[in-house]
Amino acid sequence: QVQLVESGGGVVQAGGSLRLSCTTPGRTLRGYTMGWFRQAPGNEREFVAVINWSGGRTYYADSVTGRFTISRDNAKNTVFLQMNSLKPEDTAAYYCAADSGFGASRSYYVNHNMDYWGKGTLVTVSS
Repeated sequence: QVQLVESGGGVVQAGGSLRLSCTTPGRTLRGYTMGWFRQAPGNEREFVAVINWSGGRTYYADSVTGRFTISRDNAKNTVFLQMNSLKPEDTAAYYCAADSGFGASRSYYVNHNMDYWGKGTLVTVSS
């Protein structure tokens, strides 16, 4: 069992930035693909970004490409999501997730159910 704990959510004005973090207390992240997903009220959960275990490969949803950056520090067992140029439509609960494999393409993660999930952190972008 992998416990994932997100932090860094909050309220920010449109155009602002936030950095989300995800840690695994007492457990290494090495070997796991890590991802961020989000769910806005009334909407289905959607893929945001994913990074392989070494950090050398990433995929992003079209809606966040160029604005969000996923990264990881395996020594600190932490994954980050740097969110810049935030828009009101980015408002959602953001979930960290871990998986044992790495998909061949971005489309793999659109409907993929990752192995482990955090409880989420709320991001609200005001206009």
